[in-house]
Amino acid sequence: MQKPPSLGHHLWLPFTPNRDFRQAPRVLVGADGMHFTTQEGQRVLDGISSLWCVGAGHNRAPINEAIKKQLDTLDYATAFQFGNDRAFEAADMLAALAPGDLNRVFFCTSGSEAADTSLKMALAYHRACGQAQRTVFIGRERGYHGVGFGGMSVGGIGGNRKAFGAAMLPRVDHMAFIHDPQQHAYIEGELPQFSNDLLNELEQRILPLHDPSNVAAIIVEPVSGSAGWYIPPLGYLQRLRQICDKHGILLIFDEVITGLGRMGVPFAADYFGVVPDMLNFAKCVTNGVVPMGGVICREAIYQAVTEQGGPAHAIEFLHGYTYSGHPVACAAAVATLTLMAQERLFERAGQMGPLLGRAMHHNLKGLPHVVGIRSLGLAAAVELSPSAQGAGQRGYAVFQECLRRGVLVRSAGDNLVFAPPFIVEREHIEHMVATLADAIASLPA
Repeated sequence: MQKPPSLGHHLWLPFTPNRDFRQAPRVLVGADGMHFTTQEGQRVLDGISSLWCVGAGHNRAPINEAIKKQLDTLDYATAFQFGNDRAFEAADMLAALAPGDLNRVFFCTSGSEAADTSLKMALAYHRACGQAQRTVFIGRERGYHGVGFGGMSVGGIGGNRKAFGAAMLPRVDHMAFIHDPQQHAYIEGELPQFSNDLLNELEQRILPLHDPSNVAAIIVEPVSGSAGWYIPPLGYLQRLRQICDKHGILLIFDEVITGLGRMGVPFAADYFGVVPDMLNFAKCVTNGVVPMGGVICREAIYQAVTEQGGPAHAIEFLHGYTYSGHPVACAAAVATLTLMAQERLFERAGQMGPLLGRAMHHNLKGLPHVVGIRSLGLAAAVELSPSAQGAGQRGYAVFQECLRRGVLVRSAGDNLVFAPPFIVEREHIEHMVATLADAIASLPA
C-alpha cells in the first residue's frame, strides 16, 4: 500500500485559502487519462486539464518515455553560451506551428516568465531601432499575464494590483474590459457583436495621453482566460492589430491558455486570423509534466536585437533563465507536440468544444444565481451572481461541492470554468456539466 504523504505544516500553497485548506486538505496522489486519484482513493474527473495544462490527458506513455530517455542522455545543460539538441528540435516544432513569420523561440519555464520576457523583448527591439523612448506598455482590465512584476503591471487583476501595486512598472495603462453583461451574458461558440467600439478609448484617450511614439507594446489574452473565459467582440483583435501597425506599436498575444490546441487550432492567433508580433506560450506545450514557457517572435525582432552592432563577444539581449531550454522540458515538448499531431488532438478539441458549449447552455441557463454562460473552443464558463457573503463565495462553494461529487471545476471568483483535456469524451462532458448543475442547484437562496 502506498504510504500516505505527509500533511505537516511546512507547505505554503499558491493561490489557495490556506487557512480553509488546513481544515480539510485535498491531496492528489495519482492521475491517469481523464482522472485524478485522491489520498482517500476517490477518482476525480479532471474538468480543467489541471489548470489548462494537460491537453493530452494524464500519464501518457510517449511523453513519460521521452523524459526518461532524456534523463539518461543529457539531464541538464546550461543555456548560457550553449544550446542542446532537444532545445533546437522543440524550437523548430514550435516555429512550424506558429502563425505568420513568428519563427524565433526564446524558452523560459512559465507563463509568468514568458510575459516578462516579451516585455523586455519589446524594449530591446525599440532600443535597437533607435526608439528607446518607447517604454509605455498597455494591457487590459482583468487581463492576466502571470505574477512577475512586469506581468502584474500590464495585467488587470484587481487583487494582484491591490497587494503589490506599489512595486509595479510606472509607465503602464489599461484598455477597457471586453464584456457586456447586459447585452452578451450568454455566448455560445460565437463572437459577440458590440454596438460600441471598445477600442475608441485606446485611440482617442490612452494613446494621445502617452503619445503613440512612446508606446512599446500592447499585450492581451485573445480570450481572457484566467478572469473567467471572456470572449472578445467580433473584429476587436483585427482592429487592435491595425492600431498597432498604424503607430509602430508591437502587439503581444498571451496564449499561455489559448495556445496549443484549446481553440481547435495551434493558436488563437490562427482562430481569429490575426498575427501578433510576439506570442507567449506555456502550459500545454509539455502537457504540464515539466515546467516550460516561452516567447515566439517575428524574425525582424530577432534580427534587430541581435544585429545592432557592438563587439562580437557582447551579449545582445541581457535576459534569460537558468532553466531556459532545459533539455528534459524540451524533450517533453517534442514528445507532446508529436503525440498531439499523431492523435490529431487540436482537431479533436475543436470537435468537442461545441458539445461542451451546448451542454453548459442547455443544462445551466435558468438555474438560480446563474447570470451568464460563455463558451468558445474547448472551454466554457458559467457566471454566478455574488452572494451577500462577498464576491467569490458562491463560486468557491460550488467548486467544493463538485469536488465532493468527484469532478474538478475551476472557480475564478464567481465564474466556474471547464477546460477539459482534449481527449475528453461525450460522457465525460455530460457528467461534468450535470454535476456542476446539481452543485449550483444545491446553493442556498
